[in-house]
Amino acid sequence: MLVAAITGGGNAFITDLLNVAGASRTVLEVIVPYSDTALNELLAADHRYVADGSRAVSTATGEALARACFSRAQRLAGGNPAAVLAGVACTATLVTDRPKAGEHRAHLAICSSRGTTSTPVNLPKGLHDRATEDRLVADALLKALVDHIESAAG
Repeated sequence: MLVAAITGGGNAFITDLLNVAGASRTVLEVIVPYSDTALNELLAADHRYVADGSRAVSTATGEALARACFSRAQRLAGGNPAAVLAGVACTATLVTDRPKAGEHRAHLAICSSRGTTSTPVNLPKGLHDRATEDRLVADALLKALVDHIESAAG
């Protein structure tokens, strides 16, 4: 069972999860904290500040967000001892309607009782449109989740 937070890109991941029959047995909540204020409130709600002042799209922020989601999953699961829980996070900066100085990238993180794993995703600037970049990030997040689950299983 999972709580996911997706910000800046990778939104197709949400549709992918919810299009599976029986998703309500797996998905506890999906959050899209798109503004800086929403992201900071979500992190602060679980006392998971990114203390080093790093940018919103970074490994540190992705991992903090995944930990916050994992904490939320623990609360939402209501102490069910049989539940296998995960916090899933994606923070991304993709193609937009104005020029960007930095790279197009995402930081993915999965947090469970087995720890936190991170995956950076770098996208070649100018090669894809927004929808394609979003799909690439969503696919990478699905793979990261599967990899995390498989490594936890043994």
